Amino acid sequence: MADTTIRKDTLDKDLDKLVHVEEATSVVARGLVAPGLSLLFLAMSAVFAALYVFDEPRAVLIVVAAVLGGYMALNIGANDVANNVGPAVGAKALTMGGAIAIAAIFESAGALIGGGDVVNTISRGIIDISSVGSPEFFIRAMMAALISSALWINLATWIGAPVSTTHSVVGGVMGAGIAAAGMSAVNWPMMGGIAASWVISPLLGGAIAAMFLAFIKEAIIYQEDKLAAARRWVPVLVGIMAGSFATYLATKGLGRLVDFSGLHLMLIGIGAAILAWLWSRVHVRRQSAHMENRNQSLRQLFNIPLICSAALLSFAHGANDVANAVGPLAAIVYTAEAGSVASSVTIPLWVMVIGAFGISLGLVLFGPKLIRMVGEQITKLNPMRAFCVSLSAAITVIVASWFGLPVSSTHIAVGAVFGVGFFREWYTANSPRRRRYMERKNALHRAARGQLAEDQASEASSPFDGNGNGGADSDRDLDAAPISTEEAKRRRLVRRAHVSTIVAAWVTTVPAAALLSALIFLALNALA
Repeated sequence: MADTTIRKDTLDKDLDKLVHVEEATSVVARGLVAPGLSLLFLAMSAVFAALYVFDEPRAVLIVVAAVLGGYMALNIGANDVANNVGPAVGAKALTMGGAIAIAAIFESAGALIGGGDVVNTISRGIIDISSVGSPEFFIRAMMAALISSALWINLATWIGAPVSTTHSVVGGVMGAGIAAAGMSAVNWPMMGGIAASWVISPLLGGAIAAMFLAFIKEAIIYQEDKLAAARRWVPVLVGIMAGSFATYLATKGLGRLVDFSGLHLMLIGIGAAILAWLWSRVHVRRQSAHMENRNQSLRQLFNIPLICSAALLSFAHGANDVANAVGPLAAIVYTAEAGSVASSVTIPLWVMVIGAFGISLGLVLFGPKLIRMVGEQITKLNPMRAFCVSLSAAITVIVASWFGLPVSSTHIAVGAVFGVGFFREWYTANSPRRRRYMERKNALHRAARGQLAEDQASEASSPFDGNGNGGADSDRDLDAAPISTEEAKRRRLVRRAHVSTIVAAWVTTVPAAALLSALIFLALNALA
């Protein structure tokens, strides 16, 4: 009998070891799924490109460039798309899965519908192509720009810093141009404008977001009858959002398909604003009919507009930033096929498909990390604050376009999150309206605590309360309420560590991508 018991104990230990090995294997395997699917996508990109260019004299070069373009698209999806859906996820208006699904669909649609037919091969005039030299030099410069910008964005995603993919490509093109033709090949006034946008983009986005949040707090949140104020002003805000996004999409998302004049853009914006205002008046009145007069009710009124803004931002982003992934690739394809360098080229459909699906796949596989960073880890967001961030992103791009400023959508969106957080810190410390509101709330809280203390005193003869718990435990729970409130207030503040990391990544993006691109170009030249 003893021998049987020993054998059973040994068997149980062996089975436990197998279970632990299986669990460890499962954990390791989960970490390899995303890289494995990425490699599969890159391999399929190579096969897909080979089907179109197998009879070209430089088919191998084009296939290699297609793989690099796919790698760049994966990194754009992993890093840049977080700006569009991160606020909605942080505000709990969308789950992570829902946000990824919406962004993937609308990013692909924007890239394929509004991605455009023509792209500047030298990234908005950064370098003078006549100074680069032979087509072979130009192809190596574009490949160096593609590799360096993709590697830099990959590194930024790994450290958790949302950076501008446009600036990464610009830096890559600049570095390769300097290595190929010297400092004189670079359009320095254009680079000066891009450097200025490092400051202008986040400040403008933050200021606009803070302005709208200030209005929401003063006109709605800290009013005695919150729902009445919401019925008056939420439709107005939704109308402003609809008009801004309609103009934004017409300018940035569909501008390559239809040539809109200034009058047309104004009419589109006004028409969309009026229609959205009329719809929202009915919707908000119906939705708020049975709501309580509290902030939680207000948050529900902003959920649908916030989800719509995430979808529209994703569409516009796909229409614009797909060129960052496929622009250098399209330039390489054209130069390899034609044997000459052109200032602008037509993007083949198969190139656009690689860019569109690469961005969506990169979002699905690697996007959650940056989505959480933008939506949850910089500052605490709710639907109203996230609405201000999304609205600011659209308005800032429109304003910057009117003034011809080369702004970054990444800097605008993240700057808007900063603006919301820093404004709340200032408003919490300095707003008389909020101070009066909190005094009334604290008075009610103290009255409730006093009533609870009286109830506990009447039961002092018994060591247990009505639920069978010790009275001391109830006292500790009561005393803990102010601590949890203070802790919640601390968590709402902007996390300075993330601010310094992100700003450092922004400042170093162009020079780092340029240096890496120059080294890669020299290496490619040496190998050639």
